[in-house]
Amino acid sequence: MVLVGVAGSGKSTFARRVFAPTQVLSTDAFRAMVTDDPADQSAGRAAFELLHRVAALRLAGGRLTVVDATNTWPDARADLVDLARAHAVPAVAVVLDVPPRVCAERNRSRPGGPPVPEPVLRQQRARLRAALATLADEGFAMVHVLDGPEEVGSATVELVERAG
Repeated sequence: MVLVGVAGSGKSTFARRVFAPTQVLSTDAFRAMVTDDPADQSAGRAAFELLHRVAALRLAGGRLTVVDATNTWPDARADLVDLARAHAVPAVAVVLDVPPRVCAERNRSRPGGPPVPEPVLRQQRARLRAALATLADEGFAMVHVLDGPEEVGSATVELVERAG
C-alpha cells in the first residue's frame, strides 16, 4: 500500500491509526535510522534504499507493507509498483487529498524537526494534483482518494484475502 500526500496531510497519523507499527515503513523512520534525524533530507537516498530492501523482504514473506512517504514523484510511485509486481502482489494507492491550508498549519506544528518549507509544500501539492489524473494508469490495482481531513480521520481499511 502506497500512501500519497503532501507533508502535513496526515499520512503518518492515518498509518498509526489503521495499521500495526510493523506494517508501516516510514521514510522519516528510515532517515532517523541513518542520521538520527527524521527530518534530515540528506539521508534520502540511503533511507529509500533501506525502505525498499525492507519492503522487498516483507512482500517476499507475504506481509502487508504500507509505505508512508509523500510519494508525489511519479518515479517514486513507479518503483513501488514495480516492487509489488516483482512479488506478485497488488499495489494500492491511498491518496490523502487535504487542503493546502490544513497541511501548512500541521506542518508548522510538526514535531521532530523544522517544518517543510512553504515552496516545497506548494511543489508537493502541484505534483499531487497532477498525480490524481494519472494514478489509475500507473499500475495500481486500486486507487482510493480520501478527500479532506474528516475523511482521512474516519477512513478504515478492510483487507481482502487474495485467492490462490
